[in-house]
Amino acid sequence: MITIIAPVIHRRVSIVAVLGLLGAVAVAPSAALADETENAPPAEPAKVELVLDVSGSMKAADIDGKTRISVAKDAFNTVVDAVPETTQLGIRVLGATYGGDDKAVGCKDSQQLIPVGTVNKVAAKNAIASLQPTGFTPVGLALRGAAQDLGTGGSSRHVILITDGEDTCAPPDPCEVARELAAQGTNLVVDTLGLAPDEKVRQQLVCIATATGGTYTAAQTPNELTDRITQLVERAVDVPAAAPPVAVTGTDVCEGAPTLTAGIYTDREKFEEHRFYRVVVAEDQELRASVSVALDRPLQRDYGVLLRAISTDGRELVRGTDAGSGRTDVLSTGLRYSGAYAEAEEKTDAERVVCLAVSNSFAAGAGAATAANAPGMPIELSIDVVDASPAPDAPGLGRGFLLLLVLAVSGLVAGLLAGWLTRWWVATWREN
Repeated sequence: MITIIAPVIHRRVSIVAVLGLLGAVAVAPSAALADETENAPPAEPAKVELVLDVSGSMKAADIDGKTRISVAKDAFNTVVDAVPETTQLGIRVLGATYGGDDKAVGCKDSQQLIPVGTVNKVAAKNAIASLQPTGFTPVGLALRGAAQDLGTGGSSRHVILITDGEDTCAPPDPCEVARELAAQGTNLVVDTLGLAPDEKVRQQLVCIATATGGTYTAAQTPNELTDRITQLVERAVDVPAAAPPVAVTGTDVCEGAPTLTAGIYTDREKFEEHRFYRVVVAEDQELRASVSVALDRPLQRDYGVLLRAISTDGRELVRGTDAGSGRTDVLSTGLRYSGAYAEAEEKTDAERVVCLAVSNSFAAGAGAATAANAPGMPIELSIDVVDASPAPDAPGLGRGFLLLLVLAVSGLVAGLLAGWLTRWWVATWREN
């Protein structure tokens, strides 16, 4: 069975044009549209790097009677055979070359076997075939190396980490490395696959994946491992690269906070911290905002996140809340606020500034990073300002006493009609 933990901090939606319908009604494409298409720069392809643990523990023969390393090799070969020639794929290993006891040397053992680029399938499969389980498990070091291998371009970048054990070389702690990479805003996602049913390994891999918006999978059979790696590579390559969220830094008060327009933004928030942002909302507009917080470290039970719209003088306008009790990977909440609600004296040129405040009630769990210089929890803020959707003016149903009056009149008419029909039926029956 495959176990997947997939935090969802924000889901991007693509718009698909119905080409068949357009072809039926259009004789020829517009010259302007053709020029736009020809002049548009080509989208940078997504980049993927497979990171394989080749430490000594991969010798264990506990996956359907096969060794962990042989199962991983078979999965890699299947994936390499299946990927299109244009796929930007690389391979990195850890613990593959040093078999000694010097930990200082063994914890530097991570190399890139195949550079990220168009796949040379023969070279990739030959490099994989030569691997033998050897040394330590420097996961944090390998993650940093993979991030460097993938570069800092605008395309989506994916690391797929396959390991059977927790890091034996910290520092750097792989969870902290994942948080550092996420805090850099480099559009990097790390998906993790665990080959051993160990709770400590699972917790570490979940932490790595959650910090970067990736997934964790426990692969307990050869087919599960092969299918999951193939699925992750296909997902990374097939999904069009979307513009990454804009990194922004909120303030602890509304005054001087960054002013945001419609879009997706990322920030980080520490325990029990308040982060403020500003949004301009016109009288005929409606603000729609949501926030998602990825819980990338252990927390005490019973926690929550709060999103509030506040006037510049500190009055709360509307709020949205969400709470968890220890089994939630992402907390999300949202709110809606119409500029038409603003009082006359609060408007300037038919618009007003609304302060958005993101707050949390998190408390550190056992082993959580709480130092003053520790990165905050990753948050994603979605802002949209649209035309207001006022309630209908007629017939006015649902508005206070008018509704009661309509119901009373309807009941009276129904009663009179029922009484008249009953009397008519009785009179007719007696005559017959």
